[in-house]
Amino acid sequence: MRIPAYSRRRSSGRGLLGMLQGRLPIILLVIGGLAFYWFSNQKEGLSGRKQMITMGVEQEVALGDQSYMQILSSEPVLCGGNATSCGTDERQVVEVIETVGERIARAAIEWEAEGAPVLGLGKTRGEIPKWGTLADKFDWEFKVIASDTPNAFCLPGGKVAFYTGILETAANVDGVAVIMGHEIGHALARHGAERMSQQKIMQFGQMAVGATVGDMGAGAQRAVMGAFGAGAQMGVLLPFSRAHESEADMVGLELLTRACFDPREAPLLWERMAELGGGQRQAEITSTHPDPVRRAEAFRREMPKYLALYEQKCGALPPR
Repeated sequence: MRIPAYSRRRSSGRGLLGMLQGRLPIILLVIGGLAFYWFSNQKEGLSGRKQMITMGVEQEVALGDQSYMQILSSEPVLCGGNATSCGTDERQVVEVIETVGERIARAAIEWEAEGAPVLGLGKTRGEIPKWGTLADKFDWEFKVIASDTPNAFCLPGGKVAFYTGILETAANVDGVAVIMGHEIGHALARHGAERMSQQKIMQFGQMAVGATVGDMGAGAQRAVMGAFGAGAQMGVLLPFSRAHESEADMVGLELLTRACFDPREAPLLWERMAELGGGQRQAEITSTHPDPVRRAEAFRREMPKYLALYEQKCGALPPR
């Protein structure tokens, strides 16, 4: 019995890799070009790590201002223009956030003016980062949003918001300072601009690869684009996101210590953060954030340096 022609075609062994053979050099050329652009446009940032940022500070700050206004206009700001009330308790919460934020902002300005030693490298930053100081140019604002969401952020330009839902985990003024320092660390290190620049490059890469495989079958196109997207997510975006969090932790620890808040609260805060997840530990490789327990351990490893800095700047630490 003769075998139907379509069966012979199906068993020819020409799978996805076979279909890509003629296009593989083009795809590799696209990826190589993106990698060259990526690495040739990097500058040293606040931590001494090379960063690729394709937007200017002015554009970044403008985006931060716009986002901040949109968020505040749609959220219940404690003692703000759209607040239903502003009693004694609410006013005290706002004053704590404003006071902690202003102290850490001043510490950031002084730190940058001193040349801001590169974190963990033991050298003076000098001209690093190439975009210059930021804290003294930011128009700092500190708002509290009445929401059970455990969240806080600092947008480019020094626009800070604390959600009341995170205050229980913060537990005390030093805990607020740990969170505040971390969020301000993101803004000073320009992590938002770096993330947007990375996403722009990845989108361009997807378009280029998509054009290369445009005449392939729909299933093959999905397979190629899915592989590219997964590789970009797992190999680039998630590792950088975790690096951003770790850098912001250390910048924040530097700032809160210089502002004379107790650095010993940092590991305790992250142990409380771990409890929020019910003790469940997610695999870091699939997460945007480092494991909270590991973050607490990292703070403890660095603690001797910051205890010495506190005593130098602020005097003896109170007993615990």
